[in-house]
Amino acid sequence: MTTAKDIMHPGAQWIPAHETLDRAAQLMRELNVGALPIADSDERLCGILTDRDIVIGCVAMGHDPARVTAGDMARGTPRWIEADADVNEVLHEMQDHRIRRLPVIENKRLVGMISEADLAHHLPEGQLAAWVEQIYARG
Repeated sequence: MTTAKDIMHPGAQWIPAHETLDRAAQLMRELNVGALPIADSDERLCGILTDRDIVIGCVAMGHDPARVTAGDMARGTPRWIEADADVNEVLHEMQDHRIRRLPVIENKRLVGMISEADLAHHLPEGQLAAWVEQIYARG
């Protein structure tokens, strides 16, 4: 059985909710990623911040990314998957919630992230095509 841990990108890092968006952008650049899980003061997942969130939700709105925090951008219920979850559960979670990045949790700690690139690298072509159709074809 292929698990979330088998296909994830290891070494994901939190951005604390109190950190500013300019620091988040710097961390994204350093890590070469487009999204960071947001952690509350107890290191629990409280959201995911994307590079698009910073541009559309802050900069394009005329706000100063040095004054807006990652926590200010956290919206909705964050989704995640256990490290030992079967890859079909991963796909189901991402399809049902139309998400393209999924934090992987093990023993209540962040251990990695699964992105579209990880799916493309690890899934058979047919399974990947079905996932892409579900994510992008729905209205």
